[in-house]
Amino acid sequence: MSTVGTALNRNKEKTTATLTEMCSVRVGPTMFGMPISHILEIVGSARPQPVPLAPGFVGGLVHYRGDVLTTVSLRQLLGLPPKDGPQDILVLENAGGCFGVLVDSVGEVLTVSSVDHEPNPSILDERRRALFAGAYKLKEGLLVMLDPMRLDPMRLGAARVA
Repeated sequence: MSTVGTALNRNKEKTTATLTEMCSVRVGPTMFGMPISHILEIVGSARPQPVPLAPGFVGGLVHYRGDVLTTVSLRQLLGLPPKDGPQDILVLENAGGCFGVLVDSVGEVLTVSSVDHEPNPSILDERRRALFAGAYKLKEGLLVMLDPMRLDPMRLGAARVA
């Protein structure tokens, strides 16, 4: 193919690429991303109350706008030790109501391109493949994509039973 044809193909790819705004979060040393369109609110410095006999992925309960919000511990889902001290919560909404995702810290909003998206690697274990929706290549490293629906406590509970 000629260099003109190659340049045209690259330009065509750029025009068909979709841009998505992601909220970057950290859990341990890893940077994750969640589409901001799925985030209702970010609650900083939360201290969830433990729930006796709850599944391990439940990070606890927090008082949120007059309701009780169930949180999912991303650390627990990743097999990391609990974090001492407050954590940030991404408040998400699903058909059954709101739930929270506990993260170590919330970073900045990043704009990513579909051109830079890579699917989950085939060697990724089943547990992590069920949580992640691929990764975006950034200049500073990778932004592992979280799918909010995969973190829904009802879905996680049903998967645990099955």
